Amino acid sequence: MTQKKDKFILVFRFSSLGDIAMTIPVLRSFFQTYPNQKIIFVSRGFVKPLFNEFDNVKFIGVDFNEKYKGVKGLIKLFAKLRKENVKSVADLHNVIRTKFLCFLFVLTLKKVQSINKDRGNRMKLTREKNKIFKPLTQIHYKYCDVFRSLGFPIDLANHEYPIKPFLEKDSDEQKLLSSSSEKKIIGIAPFASFDGKNYPLDLMQKVIAYLQKDHTIYLFGGGLEELQQIEVWDKAYKNVTNISKSFNLEKQIKIINYLDLMISMDSANGHLAANCGIPVLTIWGMTHPFCGFSPFDQSIENSLMIDRNDYPLIPTSIFGDKIPKGYRSALRSILPKEVIEKALEILNDSKPHHN
Repeated sequence: MTQKKDKFILVFRFSSLGDIAMTIPVLRSFFQTYPNQKIIFVSRGFVKPLFNEFDNVKFIGVDFNEKYKGVKGLIKLFAKLRKENVKSVADLHNVIRTKFLCFLFVLTLKKVQSINKDRGNRMKLTREKNKIFKPLTQIHYKYCDVFRSLGFPIDLANHEYPIKPFLEKDSDEQKLLSSSSEKKIIGIAPFASFDGKNYPLDLMQKVIAYLQKDHTIYLFGGGLEELQQIEVWDKAYKNVTNISKSFNLEKQIKIINYLDLMISMDSANGHLAANCGIPVLTIWGMTHPFCGFSPFDQSIENSLMIDRNDYPLIPTSIFGDKIPKGYRSALRSILPKEVIEKALEILNDSKPHHN
């Protein structure tokens, strides 16, 4: 008797680490309901560690700058994916690349569904004139809608956080965390992809300088300039450690699981921490929680936002890449004192995560 071959749902989500990280709670809830269904997740190669927790996810990393560049590259990728036993396609991105790939799969009579980005309401929320200030649907629910349309309804209420990853004795992560066992640990990710989302560095330095007196601070960052700034703080303060220098993404995720709080911009590290069930204090600049990209399962009370009475154009864009005239210093209206007080409030309400 021949063994029945597994049929996969093919999932596309390229773009930023944060957007891809937001698929994780959805996949967890998916597998709570459909534990035997297999998924092929196609994304940027560097995000593979996000999916290590799933036995039923086959990850395929792609590089659009080399092997899969241009139309020829996409056709080559399609040919590769077509060899898999795909029964349906979930496009969680809905951009030119995924539209083209989806079109090719439609030609092979596969069931295909793409995310509705609700661009019309996004425009109404972010435009300067006649702005309609009301919340958009959270992106996690939009991801769920795609699977529902393919015949796989998901209830995010079924979401369960996984057990914290085991840290091997004498591993670098274990040594780092054991050195902080007497204090609560605060992760701080002071950078985002656009300037419009970055809390001013001189103000962030005041936050770090104060919080490190009684707590351990782990700093997270990515780009070269970011790492240089983080290194300055690492050397300047006794209880501050640059995590990005010595730990890759897989190890950083393990460490994040043992934080007591993450302070983040509207950026990836906030989503990574939320996926671990860690409280996240989000500082919002030109974007806003109404845009639909808040970290998963986090209270709106954990968001610090620019006062819209003073800066009514916020949110200026979905991605924080537009800074209107007179808004360059808007983030300075969120005082370091507010960040510190909110961080301490959240810490006092939470149980230690690293014991």
